[in-house]
Amino acid sequence: MSGGRRPAPGDNGPVARNPAAKSRRRGRGAPGAGPGSESVTEAVGGGLAELAPDRESARAWTLLIDGAPQSHVDLDDPTRLSFSYQRRLGHFADLLAPAGRPLHVVHLGGGAFTLARYVAATRPRSTQQIVELDAPLVQLVRRELPLDPGARVRVRSADARAGLAKMPDDWADLVITDVFDGARTPAHLTSTEFLADVRRVLTPGGGYAANLADGPPLAHLRSQIATAATVFPELALAADPAVLRGRRFGNAVLLASDRELPVAELTRRVASDPHPGRLEHGRSLRDFTGGAAPVTDAGAKPSPLPPAGSFD
Repeated sequence: MSGGRRPAPGDNGPVARNPAAKSRRRGRGAPGAGPGSESVTEAVGGGLAELAPDRESARAWTLLIDGAPQSHVDLDDPTRLSFSYQRRLGHFADLLAPAGRPLHVVHLGGGAFTLARYVAATRPRSTQQIVELDAPLVQLVRRELPLDPGARVRVRSADARAGLAKMPDDWADLVITDVFDGARTPAHLTSTEFLADVRRVLTPGGGYAANLADGPPLAHLRSQIATAATVFPELALAADPAVLRGRRFGNAVLLASDRELPVAELTRRVASDPHPGRLEHGRSLRDFTGGAAPVTDAGAKPSPLPPAGSFD
């Protein structure tokens, strides 16, 4: 199963899939009421979802699945990106085109629609398509954290790759993949064939960004860079330095395009985040990849499970 159950290892922990979880709701105030309001808890396809109010910010909520934080949304300030991996995705969206220019964006994986809300706020009149397999999660988020009715965002409940296949050629300026089944990226979203379809959907000069998760010895991350290099001539990787050194399991955001990436500004922004990261590109990224082999559909595997205790 693939969808937007969005683990952010190193930022917010994995999703422990729990199909047997039963729906339950605690008392609450109005949706998005913020401090003083109560959590909303409900069974979804990926387990037990909880919308927990941010006790410090009015109308801000964290989405958790089986207790693991997945997304953070501030309805009063959708430009606020609390998780490091989401900030890195936001930097890429900011730099793809001049400020304020509308974009066509495909989000593979929905979560709480955090990045779609961000693009709608920073680039009004953008047209966006979210593909999220977990239909009950979509219904929960739509009901409790409704999108701005003026935002041009469509949500389709479908498998990420199947949804991508239905997109027209040369449509998207940006494709973002943030898809996990439990705590693992599904195998069919790791191959050269999948990325070839991403590139088909992208306009010339468009950008691709993927939230990846791996730990030592980083074999999955290296293979994903090698896979992307068969499809895109320009690549960069943003992550916590400890993840890049293989010291812990965590997130890395892979960035790709058929045109030169804004490496200098991306480097500055990633390094200036509240939790500073590092950007690898060019020769240093090739050295990091270390001769790893690209992945095809025939040999694709899901990303590795986080080791026990990774998110304690």
